Amino acid sequence: MDMPAPHAVSDQCRKMNGILTIIGDKWTVMIVMVLIERPRRFNDMKRTIGGISQQMLTRTLKALERDGMVSRTVYPTVPPQVEYALTDLGHALSVPLRALGDWARDHVDEIESNRLRYDLARDTGFDGKVRAVG
Repeated sequence: MDMPAPHAVSDQCRKMNGILTIIGDKWTVMIVMVLIERPRRFNDMKRTIGGISQQMLTRTLKALERDGMVSRTVYPTVPPQVEYALTDLGHALSVPLRALGDWARDHVDEIESNRLRYDLARDTGFDGKVRAVG
């Protein structure tokens, strides 16, 4: 089997890194999870997500729209109403995000216990392992 040229691998990695940076962002994850339920207006999302600034919500929605994961529909009302919804690509992204969320939920206690044990060992200099002397 032929190996790809090194520049082709780095080009592909660079492209994937840009995508993974967006979809791995905590605000992207939260927006996608909120939009799974139904299309929403901006302020509805802001209230539902909590803790996200207007600027960050706007920035993240624009990035998701640019990538084709979110659609933006403007209704001709006074004032104009704007609604955001997941596209087919956005719904496809929700599948691995849900799986990742399920994994995190299933392992949160174990991870918290490991963090506590690690922090305690770091703070005390004792890792809990008995070693032979001599």
